[in-house]
Amino acid sequence: MLERLKNIFKTLSLREKRMLYGALALLLIASSAFGVNLAYKITEAVPAFGGSFTEGILGQPTFINPVVGSSNDTDRDLIALLFTGLNTLKEEYKVSGDGRTYTAILKKDIKWSDGELLTSDDVLFTIETIQDINTKSPLLPTWQGVVVERLSEREIKFTLKSPYAFFEDNLDELKIIPQHIFGSIPPGNIRLSEYNLEPIGSGPFAFVKYNKRKDGFITAYYLKRNDFYAGEKPYLDTFQVKLFADAESLLKSFNRIEINGFGGLPIDETKKLSVGFQYFKLNIPRYYAIFLNQGAHLGLKEKAVRDALNKAVNKDSLIEKVFKGQAETVVGPVLQGTEGFDESIYENYKFSIEEAQKLLDESLWKLGDDGIREKTFGKNKVKLEFDLIVPQIKFLVDAGNIVKEEWAKIGVKVTIVGMHPNDINETIIKTRNYQMIMFGNILKSNSDIFSFWHSSERFYPGLNLAVYENKKVDALLESIRKDLNTETRIANLKKLQETMLNDTPAIFLFSPNYLYVSSKNLKGFDKSFAGTPSNRFDDVYKWHLKTRRVLKK
Repeated sequence: MLERLKNIFKTLSLREKRMLYGALALLLIASSAFGVNLAYKITEAVPAFGGSFTEGILGQPTFINPVVGSSNDTDRDLIALLFTGLNTLKEEYKVSGDGRTYTAILKKDIKWSDGELLTSDDVLFTIETIQDINTKSPLLPTWQGVVVERLSEREIKFTLKSPYAFFEDNLDELKIIPQHIFGSIPPGNIRLSEYNLEPIGSGPFAFVKYNKRKDGFITAYYLKRNDFYAGEKPYLDTFQVKLFADAESLLKSFNRIEINGFGGLPIDETKKLSVGFQYFKLNIPRYYAIFLNQGAHLGLKEKAVRDALNKAVNKDSLIEKVFKGQAETVVGPVLQGTEGFDESIYENYKFSIEEAQKLLDESLWKLGDDGIREKTFGKNKVKLEFDLIVPQIKFLVDAGNIVKEEWAKIGVKVTIVGMHPNDINETIIKTRNYQMIMFGNILKSNSDIFSFWHSSERFYPGLNLAVYENKKVDALLESIRKDLNTETRIANLKKLQETMLNDTPAIFLFSPNYLYVSSKNLKGFDKSFAGTPSNRFDDVYKWHLKTRRVLKK
């Protein structure tokens, strides 16, 4: 047969041979294309192990230790990569019927990044260290009064004085420190340990080394996959963190492809990027509001004035002007997307300059010759003019100036008093010496807002910046904390929102989105909600740069 084909081929002219070659080539190409197309139809791309990712972060670490190191975002970011919470370490939780006792059972044979066993002794040590006042842990308020008992190498019991509906969230978020590293150090000296910069952890990645300039500035951290991680094995072999003193240097490094990702900069900064990128928008449970200190100005004591101020702020327009739309509108103390938020409560409370003016007119606040509304109380004439304390952060200053312009339209004069955030904390918030203050509240991912609105928190170190006091709200907040029944807890959250909307203790403004920018080859980043910016690393074990094809199931 082969010999016969050869003889036929010899009889072909040159033109016919060329045509035959062409036909065979087309057949080969078509077959290859068909094969490739078929392969893609019956297979799918899945993550593959390998590769290195480099994150850019503004700032410097001080304590990469979850017990003492939550004072800055850099610490929190590195802690998220190097340590893990009980949510990953535990096999299960057991909760008593009265909601006062929780038992955590750890997974079998879990280890620290140095290979030492991680046991309930480490959990007990972590909480006892937090509870020791000499440690000066920022987590002390969360764990104060919780009794902890070791039951076995894998079991540990937590007993509360009274039920707390959100305690499991506290357990999930608790990141453990190693007793074999810190156990011999007096709590007051833990901050002096070199392990705060060279940590032994239990997170998805393990510390390798860091680089430091002669002037003391730490320039980079080098991490590798933690082979003892109790969760799913990360796809990335290594993870590097480069540290920058300013945004300009960080952006230049991204343009030079020296880093692969960064977060937290405004959307406008992406205009400075000259290489391909993608960005992800994360909702974070934090909001900014103008808190009204009713005891500092007679006008603020009147509900009509507070309501008029609220109605005269066009939040949608403000978000577009300040954030280019990259923020969420906030209408009350419970954030959209969290348990108990009820949009129907706020349906009739919309922006309206006309309604704001009408409220002030009906309350006999008359426009003076200077365009500022005034009213006589006894022998005293009071003007609607206020000082508004604003941290010297660009987006807050911009927002403050927009609010100032809008309130001027209804006859209210505002003087913006810009101050450094540290000065505000030290001199203004401690004394509650302000008429109005624009400030932010960072919430948990649940609906526990007790610290921000209960009357017991009115004065420093409490977080009730509106110095707000309402016995009905106090009772609701207390009930919400203790109620283990989701249905009744949500009902009380609705009552809470209705009551506070009626009182208007603050002008709720916005919740900025957190933007995370990365190179286009990063896959596996699928978060849309994060409790804090560092929670962008919660699923870092899913991040991957490489893929392989497997048969579809």
